[in-house]
Amino acid sequence: MPTPEERLMQWLRDAHAMEEQAEQMLSSTASRIENYPEVKRAMDEHLAETRSQAERVRSCIARRGGDTSSLKDLAAKLVAFGQGMSGMFVSDEIVKGAMASYTFEHMEIASYRVLITAAEAVDDEETARVCAEILDEEKAAAERLLDLLPAITARYLQRDEDSEATAKH
Repeated sequence: MPTPEERLMQWLRDAHAMEEQAEQMLSSTASRIENYPEVKRAMDEHLAETRSQAERVRSCIARRGGDTSSLKDLAAKLVAFGQGMSGMFVSDEIVKGAMASYTFEHMEIASYRVLITAAEAVDDEETARVCAEILDEEKAAAERLLDLLPAITARYLQRDEDSEATAKH
């Protein structure tokens, strides 16, 4: 049975892989958005934030004497690549991508809540502090997406008369 310290390290590695996955998904989707500038701007901003989050989680892992899991990071990137590519084949990619991103933000929120509790359980105040900062950023990103969903949907529906409507159009 793993100790609380071992669980924390496992969950930190999972969080790092999750941030790597988020980076790949955001990058892939944002690269195809041309006619939804507010969405592209939000994704680009969160992409920079996500890269910073991955680095901060990596720092927590290193400070605790561990390293990231290359296998988990690679698997997460491959999943994200597949998710990003799948959006190319649906005409309503912009709507489905926004919904998927909103859902993913909530998985991240849950993950950081777990990490804060685990870090507090082993008296790792620095990891708890870092995870609390990231949690606030993820909650803000989810809120921005939630606020954008009605406008994205309305704009897409206006453009939907064109059978070639995509995130780019």
